Amino acid sequence: MVSTIIIFLLIFFVIVMGHEFGHFLLAKANGIRVNEFAIGMGPKVAHFRKGETDYVLRLLPIGGACMFEGEDGLSQSDGQVTEGNFQQASVWARISTVAAGPIFNFLLAFIFAIIVAGYAGADLPILGDVIAGSAAEAAGMQAGDRITRFNGRVRLAREIGLEMELNRNHESIAVEYVRDGKTYTTVLTPQYSEEEGRYLVGFYNYAHYVEAKGFDLFRYGWYQLRFCIKNSVMSVQALVQGKLSKDDVAGPVGMAQIVNEVKEEAAPGGPLLLFMNMVNIAMLLSVSLGVMNLLPLPALDGGRIIFLLIEVIRGKPIPPEKEGIIHFAGFVALMILMVFVLFNDIQRIIR
Repeated sequence: MVSTIIIFLLIFFVIVMGHEFGHFLLAKANGIRVNEFAIGMGPKVAHFRKGETDYVLRLLPIGGACMFEGEDGLSQSDGQVTEGNFQQASVWARISTVAAGPIFNFLLAFIFAIIVAGYAGADLPILGDVIAGSAAEAAGMQAGDRITRFNGRVRLAREIGLEMELNRNHESIAVEYVRDGKTYTTVLTPQYSEEEGRYLVGFYNYAHYVEAKGFDLFRYGWYQLRFCIKNSVMSVQALVQGKLSKDDVAGPVGMAQIVNEVKEEAAPGGPLLLFMNMVNIAMLLSVSLGVMNLLPLPALDGGRIIFLLIEVIRGKPIPPEKEGIIHFAGFVALMILMVFVLFNDIQRIIR
């Protein structure tokens, strides 16, 4: 279990570092002073100062922060705005600085996706066979059909699995596929399989694996990143719509448990397989962090961007002290949510 904790903390460190480095880099480029660059939350474990910035490692692995000079509108000296004040930067400089964190998470995930594609290739959505008596067979689909749409456009076979997993009301699905250069469309209604104990459209062995070399590394890496973003966005939508339960949400403890399960499954395959599985998890978590931070909620990057866009429309900022109160309330709500998720993770483990 100690090795699992170390691996999880390393993954956490890398993805949070990538996020905060995005904020840091754009702040510097825009002339905004960074007072603190922190990984983790809570009490300080270690820190050092270089130039104008204090670099801090904090105890709890549940986030990080770039603290900008004057971000809360209170950092002034003798009534004079301090140099490098966040509030005095242009609105687009502030938007780019705030948005850089999630964007860097996606860039980091893209690097991970290229590594994964180079090792595992890509799972293209090409039918190996169809199940007898299924909706797919009734629609005339055949082995070798390349699926291009399954509700939305799909590039990888796993996107079909995602759509089926989130289609918990078993609604009809619009499908587009290509055969011998011709495009066909149909609508499939999932049917319950007594043998499988779940609803199926009738696809069997629909993941056709190919190697990724040369330019395909970037193309399939992009497909992997696109899938991860789609997975995260659709999962948030499903959670809001009530299609997912609290047991489908994981915090740091739950993520550490996932890392442990993947580690145990991959370990017999050797160090390389174990490493690639951890890179895959890092890719998923980096995307999830980027997507979650872009949600238009107070205290998150998305919420701050909303206030900045309102400033663009109004032509003047919302008073910083009022915005600060809203973000503080959002932060408190976020902390309460994280405590709930932590409690739920622990309950799920001890069941």
